[in-house]
Amino acid sequence: MLVTRLLALLTALVVVLGVAGCGLFGGDGPEEAAQAFAAAWSAGDDRGAAALTDDPAAATELLTAVRAELAPASLSVQVGQVRTASDAATASLDLRWDLGQGRVWSYVGEVGLRRTAGGDGPAWTVAWAPTVVHPQLAARQRLVLSTTPAEPAPVVDRAGVPLLVATPVVTILLDRLQAGDLPAVTGALAEALSPIEPSITAQTITDGAARTPDGRAYTVAVLRETDYLGVKNAIHELPGVRFTTSQRLLAPDADFARQVLPAVRTGLAPQLDGIAGWSVATVDTGGSTVATLVEEAPKPGSTVGVVLDRTLQAAAEDAVEPLQQQAMLVAIQPSTGDVLAVAQNGAADAAGALALTGRFPPGSTFKIVTALAGIEQAGLSADAPVACPAQTLIGGRPVPNAERIDLGTVPLTRAFARSCNTTFATIGAGLAPDALTAAALQLGLGADFAVPTLTTITGAVPPALDVVQRAEDAFGQGQVLASPFGMALVAATVARGAPVVPQLVSGRPTEVLAPAVAPDTAALEQVRAMMRAVVTEGTASRLVDMGEVRGKTGTAESTNDGSRAHGWFVGYRGDLAMAVLVVDGGSSEPAVVTAGRFLTAVPG
Repeated sequence: MLVTRLLALLTALVVVLGVAGCGLFGGDGPEEAAQAFAAAWSAGDDRGAAALTDDPAAATELLTAVRAELAPASLSVQVGQVRTASDAATASLDLRWDLGQGRVWSYVGEVGLRRTAGGDGPAWTVAWAPTVVHPQLAARQRLVLSTTPAEPAPVVDRAGVPLLVATPVVTILLDRLQAGDLPAVTGALAEALSPIEPSITAQTITDGAARTPDGRAYTVAVLRETDYLGVKNAIHELPGVRFTTSQRLLAPDADFARQVLPAVRTGLAPQLDGIAGWSVATVDTGGSTVATLVEEAPKPGSTVGVVLDRTLQAAAEDAVEPLQQQAMLVAIQPSTGDVLAVAQNGAADAAGALALTGRFPPGSTFKIVTALAGIEQAGLSADAPVACPAQTLIGGRPVPNAERIDLGTVPLTRAFARSCNTTFATIGAGLAPDALTAAALQLGLGADFAVPTLTTITGAVPPALDVVQRAEDAFGQGQVLASPFGMALVAATVARGAPVVPQLVSGRPTEVLAPAVAPDTAALEQVRAMMRAVVTEGTASRLVDMGEVRGKTGTAESTNDGSRAHGWFVGYRGDLAMAVLVVDGGSSEPAVVTAGRFLTAVPG
């Protein structure tokens, strides 16, 4: 009896263990097969997933094609309910495609499974069909991801006048494998396009096409539609050349506010561009849409306002354009800090954003700083008598006046108006080592700002322990450096009587990284009178009939032997401050003339 009971227990145990082996503790049932397929597909192992189907070749072809078309950032495939009936089963799949750029496509699918008849492979395999990818995907069809660009929003100036607007453009593409006689094609393209874009040559096109992978086309140029129409007849029929049309945010002309608007366009692209629409559809072998599976409409961008003034910007560009040398003008509104205009001519544009980040000796325009330091720290006043000899000697260093002018003893205002180097070198030599540094910071030189979308540098005025260094710094030579942007802030600060924080993008305040220090208002009042004398009786007298202009001229030697010099004018009229720099201008005269052109064009 005992033996009989033991045999019965052993038999029952074997049965239980066998059942457990089939499901309770794992196994290779339909759910496991579905999970293995989903895991491989989710991980990007399309070939591995296909190997778990009953048609690996067809599955590999479709799965890899779908992944190539959708280019997902990730794919998540989760197995839901599994229903089994004898030798067949079905499993629901929850699919989530992350297509990047905020595009997510989720849906529920289904996969069939069938029991494998013997062999050493898995007991269950996926029954392959295109519907595994999507329930509406049929044989001889494929998925296509399409995008619809959003309507870009404009960039407008302080008055709402458009500065950047959506403009039709044509992209010129070259497929070198389809070009046939490549030198002939690149030569024809260069001949037609180089008048529009001088950097395009037959060699640059050839080199660019050679770097482009086979099967892809090289972008030769992107032209405004109006420019393209002018060269269409010369390039439209060239072999291997094709064209696409689109829209881009562009200025009225390619050079307008070139050092500001492209930076605004790039820095605020997410706001301006909006969100592109997208869709996934099934298409047949002829490329016709069978069904749209998911679709999101584009969301237009939102308008960006900047505080530039289109009229002032155009006037500033017209003022600097006639010069052959690098020339630039920055205009700032003292009451608000609004950057009204940043203009450079073609020669300056070729060297970068010189108006905003260039560092140059400011020459005698720095005497604004030295005058402020002398009044605040040395007890001087605008009518204090000072010597202005033709030349003086400081620490063994001869300091001459321009053209060796000798005014004798005159009021400080007169020495300032006639730009006496000898006077201001003497003042500087008598100041504390950091006196000019402190006075410069009161006027904005040495302050630092994070202006949205722009990189700016005001300048640098290091302390000078050496008396000769202080003397040279005092008339804007030595170690003192400033940008036109920085000197425009100097003029704006004098006009306002308080530190000025530059602003560019409406609703996005500038961050002050290193603040200016408030100047003494009484001292500034005397500096203003001295700057007016520069126009009424001094070196900028040609501006005397252009309203209540106050300013300072400057000639800054840029070589040790004095053979080259930059020309400056820094000043303001009413609520308009400016700085003009002509690199290698030889004297301040070209800068004063440029300022005059600008002021004449601007209502005063």
